[in-house]
Amino acid sequence: MPMREAFPSLDEAPDCPAPQPYPLGPTRYAVPPGAVDTHAHVIGIPPEFPFVRPRSYTPPPATAEDYLAMLDATGMTYGVLVQVSVHGTDNRLLLAALRAHRQRLRGIAVIPLGLPDADLAALQEAGVVGLRLNVLYGGGVGLQEVEAYGALAREMGWHLQFLLDARDLPPVATRLARLPVPVVVDHMGHFPTSAGLDDPGFRTLVSLVRDGAWVKLQGAFRNSTAGPPYADTIPFARALNDAAPDRCLWGSDWPHVATWGPMPAIGDLLDLMADWVPDPARRRKLFVENAHSLYGFPARI
Repeated sequence: MPMREAFPSLDEAPDCPAPQPYPLGPTRYAVPPGAVDTHAHVIGIPPEFPFVRPRSYTPPPATAEDYLAMLDATGMTYGVLVQVSVHGTDNRLLLAALRAHRQRLRGIAVIPLGLPDADLAALQEAGVVGLRLNVLYGGGVGLQEVEAYGALAREMGWHLQFLLDARDLPPVATRLARLPVPVVVDHMGHFPTSAGLDDPGFRTLVSLVRDGAWVKLQGAFRNSTAGPPYADTIPFARALNDAAPDRCLWGSDWPHVATWGPMPAIGDLLDLMADWVPDPARRRKLFVENAHSLYGFPARI
């Protein structure tokens, strides 16, 4: 499977901007109690937390405290931290954030195969509930050994999360569908809307979701080719939600790394959900019931 990168891998990768300050919640509906942001990152400062080389971007720091402040400001109850690509398989910062906020955060790690049982147990104890395989940016783990990762995830009671371009799905979809654990696809397949609803990759993604995979309805600012307010993403999100309303999730993608156009506002991304998932009952499923089922959050904090 060819690797698609959003930007060239450079030893000295370009700096990307910080997220918008002073986040706000949506104006078109109320975020339901217990809502989960299923996709965000914490980012450390080298040399304590080195960045991988090569990589495709250089992000500013993003602390767990800043992330929790964003959750509070936007009405979200829980969050899921995903190991950021620039830290590779060094999950130390992710685990520190999880341990400091056990009741409120869960984590998705990036690890090599062959870790000692004690290291795997430490990940689980900290609140890791899944592994990410990333084929788009430097520092990730690709699909070469996806079956071995599936076996490990099954043993640990975890799921597998994939950052890939849906246009690359057709030749690997059968392998993903056969994995013995839940499969989660980031960013609606990180798929440019200009390719169209009938693109074979997007149709494969819809079929994969209909047949059992999970999908994160997120990343409008990455997938849109029209730009804000990202209206061109609406039919894609609706197609995925119609395919499996019980397996759709929402993520902020804070702090929006590798974003070179207009920096999105969290409130605008949340407001877009009123168009992506117009039915309030389905929207509550996406924010609360679906996410609680996959990530194991308690009913209340």
